[in-house]
Amino acid sequence: MAYRAVHRFARIAPRKARLVADVIRGMRVDEAMTSLEFSKRRAAYYLRAVLKSAIANAEENDADVASLYVSESRVDEGPTIKRWRPKDRGRAHPINKRTSHLHIAVDERN
Repeated sequence: MAYRAVHRFARIAPRKARLVADVIRGMRVDEAMTSLEFSKRRAAYYLRAVLKSAIANAEENDADVASLYVSESRVDEGPTIKRWRPKDRGRAHPINKRTSHLHIAVDERN
């Protein structure tokens, strides 16, 4: 049985978060936590929090934490926050602030 955790509307672009999510997919939980702790990417902070939540969900349901691995880690695109930046001669350029939905599921190895 997979234990899931989700962080919706995270203020990071999905393209940037996917780089980190792809790294931890399939890893054992302790290896994934170590990898996220030492990653220099900003998305690692968000994904580490979601992974901790998924582990806590597994502990709550009496799963063996030593045998957990990351069975699913994906990043979906959330809504885009649209802003305008003033430019020269009275013009304005659009700024798209992208958001993400971070999904992590952990499962026990048999």
